[in-house]
Amino acid sequence: MDFSVWDRAGPWGGLAARLGLAAVWLYAGGAKVGDLAGSVRAVNAYRVMPFDVAQVIGAMLPFVEVAVGLLLLAGLATRVSAGFSALLLAVFIAGIASAWARGLRIDCGCFGSGGQLAAGESPAYGWEIARDIGFLILAGYLIVRPQSRFSVDRYLTRYNA
Repeated sequence: MDFSVWDRAGPWGGLAARLGLAAVWLYAGGAKVGDLAGSVRAVNAYRVMPFDVAQVIGAMLPFVEVAVGLLLLAGLATRVSAGFSALLLAVFIAGIASAWARGLRIDCGCFGSGGQLAAGESPAYGWEIARDIGFLILAGYLIVRPQSRFSVDRYLTRYNA
């Protein structure tokens, strides 16, 4: 793979990717923290696990998203946080694709309550997958090039970018 574009972006590109991905996680998790029942409903709507498991995952997910967002915002354990972001995003993409393939009519619940769509509403699976692939690209950038300006990692590793 040609990394020349990524090399030119350097630590400023890392900062943009880190802050962009942090904003996504903080917004997504923050929107769900106040409505854990909605988060559980959204996870359960995918119908890929028993309700008890969906309940635990739905209740934990917003806090995990906020934690990953805070780590990325601070630039602490950036490569690990980006790797975890990539894993979450891959699971989300697979879940949305699975719902689409099985003909489910649900809101992904990515940035709010989610669950079954009301009559007359159509799912936006293609857009949701494309959006998450964009976020996955940001995570991939940070896995390959975790160095960025204004990060705790920079000071801990004495990286002088």
